[in-house]
Amino acid sequence: MTYQHHAKRWWWTALLVLVAMLASACAAPAAPSTPATGGEEAAASSAGDALTRANTLIFALDHSDLITLDPAVAYEFGGILPVGNMYETLISFNPGETALAPVLATSWDVADDGELWKLTFTLDPNATFASGAPVTADDVVFSWGRAIDINKSPAFLLIDVCQMTKENITAVDAGVVELKLPKTVSPNVCLSVLTFTVAAVVEQAALEPNLGSDMGESWLNDHSAGSGPYVLNAWERSSTVTLDANPNWWGGDAPAMQRVILQNMLEPANRQAAIETGDADIIQDIGPEVAAALESNPDVALAKGLSTLLVYASVNATMPPFDNPDARLALRYAINYDNIITLLGGNGELVQEIIPIGFAGHTGNNPFTQDLAKAKELFAKAGVSEGATIPFIVATGTGPGGVEWATVAASIQADLAQIGVNLDIQQMQQSELLTKYRAQELPMLLMNWGPDFTDPDANGTPFANYEAKSLAWRNSWNDPQAIELSQQAAIELDPAKRIELYAQLTEYMQNSGPFAMLFQPTRVYGLRTNVQGFIYDPGDTPNVSLWLISKN
Repeated sequence: MTYQHHAKRWWWTALLVLVAMLASACAAPAAPSTPATGGEEAAASSAGDALTRANTLIFALDHSDLITLDPAVAYEFGGILPVGNMYETLISFNPGETALAPVLATSWDVADDGELWKLTFTLDPNATFASGAPVTADDVVFSWGRAIDINKSPAFLLIDVCQMTKENITAVDAGVVELKLPKTVSPNVCLSVLTFTVAAVVEQAALEPNLGSDMGESWLNDHSAGSGPYVLNAWERSSTVTLDANPNWWGGDAPAMQRVILQNMLEPANRQAAIETGDADIIQDIGPEVAAALESNPDVALAKGLSTLLVYASVNATMPPFDNPDARLALRYAINYDNIITLLGGNGELVQEIIPIGFAGHTGNNPFTQDLAKAKELFAKAGVSEGATIPFIVATGTGPGGVEWATVAASIQADLAQIGVNLDIQQMQQSELLTKYRAQELPMLLMNWGPDFTDPDANGTPFANYEAKSLAWRNSWNDPQAIELSQQAAIELDPAKRIELYAQLTEYMQNSGPFAMLFQPTRVYGLRTNVQGFIYDPGDTPNVSLWLISKN
């Protein structure tokens, strides 16, 4: 494992299907004359050249879920995109591949150490932070230990999935890190976990003087201390995240796009207008109507792919009426799934299980079709009378598949209205929704989940294991059988037995769990035809590697 991860990504740029989709016989549009950042004068970027519209990328998307830019804390899609382009992990995946590839580590070894597994990572001696300082084993130990100490949303990946402790993370010397894990953990699963941003390496010398009372989280919301291709210029809350190319990036030439502006734009119509006028170079999450309008525009190309997200309606299993399993089952029978798929206009596949299409353990079983008589009977059995009202919390803006969250919610609301159950739709910004959800405060909501690494345990543990303090915990669903099945499946080494365990877990959760799984969306992007090197890879972190993008 001596090849460079970054160089390999450049090679893949020419090969992947999404890049091929961008090839166009259409003439490239003239570059808009608007300045790179609102009314700001062109200035010297961190890469040393004058900023122009030609070397500035404007990426318009709904990132209203953005809460933090600290890699130890970020667990929202809006945060993972910038964080994954500023920070690096020891290992990762190349776009389109399932084999682990080196980033900050040139090699790694897994050995049986008696009662423990011993994972040894050898760091690349060329790896440097944006400051120019070398990436050392002490930085890795500091970063992983800090994520464990902060113990916010993504920390369960290290604490529960990998069962990491600070005592078992050691800097053997400046270039070697040793991690010991209990035998109740699959080392292969843990290696996949370490590709996620919670395991990214932060420069200890830069952060330690700025730890303050929150271990540096506030400081990292306005500064960056990583080794990735971009550095943070500014985060204007609820508006934009501005990244500048890292002139000291050790992984290759400085990115072609010397500035990237991630612009929060909630309304699909505004994103459509921005890509049509050239005010944006890339837009994310295009719905069927906007896609149809853009297909005839010679200056815009569409790129799409099936994501690994799953969209679901979930309920709090300790709040009436959904503390009764009959009410949870009634909800699944009340929903008209076909209608939701129709609303998506081809931008989603029906999936009623916790493992997405493309992952080992996905069964393809969709046992539920709308049966209003059965739903009504089950609700009555659970003590839900006609006229009952249930709060239904839904995010503002566009959901996966390019359809408004409120539109999908209204479809479910209409379904339950037919059997006399009123869903009171209450909308809130996604960042606020997530905060309340993580505090177990929501009786029923519409949300999505994306796996953090390419293994079925990335969904099995969050959905089923209450002790992981992720999705099952947020929905107050503490079920010993689900916990046991998820734990057995996570550590099973025999592939056939593991798939069977996930099949058992899937069936159990379909009948007992707090989730009504709805669909797996297709993610659609619009790009100006002068944009090159764009790759959407749902199995990688981040899903879009900004440093691969250029404009001609």
